[in-house]
Amino acid sequence: MPDNFEQQLETILRREIQGCTALLDAEQLSAGASQETWRIRYRRGKDEAQVALRRAQPTAVSGSSVGGIALHTEAQLFRLAQKGGVPGPDVLYVLQAEDQLGEGFIMQWLEGETLGQRIVHAPELADIRPQLARRCGEILAQIHALDVSQHPVGEQLPEITPAELVDETWRHYCALDIPVPMIDYTWRWLRDHLPRQHRTTLVHGDFRNGNLMINASGINAVLDWELAHRGDPVRDLGWLCVNSWRFGNSALTVGGFGEIDDLLAGYREAGGMQVTRDELKFWQVFGSFWWAMATLQMANAWRTGETPSLERPVIGRRSSEAQMDCVNLLIPGSLQLPPVQKDLTQGTQLPMAVELLDSVRGFLRQDVADKLDPHNHFLARVAANSLGIAQREILYGEQLRAAERERLQQLLHTSETAIDPLRRALVDALRKDLPLDTPGLAPHLRQCVAGQLFIDQPHYSALHTDAP
Repeated sequence: MPDNFEQQLETILRREIQGCTALLDAEQLSAGASQETWRIRYRRGKDEAQVALRRAQPTAVSGSSVGGIALHTEAQLFRLAQKGGVPGPDVLYVLQAEDQLGEGFIMQWLEGETLGQRIVHAPELADIRPQLARRCGEILAQIHALDVSQHPVGEQLPEITPAELVDETWRHYCALDIPVPMIDYTWRWLRDHLPRQHRTTLVHGDFRNGNLMINASGINAVLDWELAHRGDPVRDLGWLCVNSWRFGNSALTVGGFGEIDDLLAGYREAGGMQVTRDELKFWQVFGSFWWAMATLQMANAWRTGETPSLERPVIGRRSSEAQMDCVNLLIPGSLQLPPVQKDLTQGTQLPMAVELLDSVRGFLRQDVADKLDPHNHFLARVAANSLGIAQREILYGEQLRAAERERLQQLLHTSETAIDPLRRALVDALRKDLPLDTPGLAPHLRQCVAGQLFIDQPHYSALHTDAP
């Protein structure tokens, strides 16, 4: 936090928020790759009140991710959406250059649950959960009906076709210069199955469980408009159905809380167009394709020093989750994974490396995390997860790579033994004209992605295995 952050903030609050006499506290709630969210408590007469501050990270680098609009544009969208009946907070003030706090805006503080895991599992939301999918459909119909062409914000929103969106995402992946054959396979499938016709409307771009505020009465707010654009509205419906945003409850396709039929019915009855399952599937595949790339991009930003963070490298390992979702949507089938090793004492060294990792991992989870404040509790668990990944890499990595090497040699008819050149050779073939139905290709990709996910996050729902 800059030395004068609170001083500057108090000046703004006293000037712009009616009744504010003093700043009491500024608590940072989240810090994404490009934006921060703060809870601001202030004195109003004899009482306390709260607002939220959404602000660009001072260290954020422009153009480091796919999409993204300016925060002053996002503030305009909040206001436009609210006028159109979309639930959300009032925007109270948009930061100006002379405020010396960067780009951002202050908005009304609303009460509700935003954590996807709790929205899916919290007992106090049990009664409202069955209604959420239909309500999401209704709200998306309202969003897509907003006429941005008649509003100044329309000129600030990019317009992008499905083909451009697919290729832009793939180009960002290519710029990372890492061979991930399943991403290239999915890009090829998406190019072969582009929507023949599509409407162009306002698209929220990140409408999912985790960007909705839920209370016992329903959806209290639609948040995080930073990826809004003009494009195919079905993208929003498909993104809401991506497995990554079901938070372990994969049986309920819509956000982990509802059914597709309810979502589509709510959308249609509120004025949205008829959407087929094939149209929805395209955007489900695209959503996992995009997330597989975006997680790698965030990890690369950590590696280059652009966004130092304990969480970023672990997020990079989540790419295999999204890739496995693509596998299950496009090339489902049987899997063969290594047997879980319960005995970590294999070898003569006392203790073995995996035992050391297990010891520190347990210490972080069982002794350290619960003694920390919520933010550092989260970071301690992230650190423990990092050690778990490293532990499984030692236990299973070489075995899985040896099997991958053998399959690639057979698939590519080569005697090359180094794993990276073999992966690059398959990627090069996919980027040229290798048929997607080439014998052995689908089983190889399925097995390869599952093996990587077994190391990265063996409890992810797409894998369906009893894991360490």
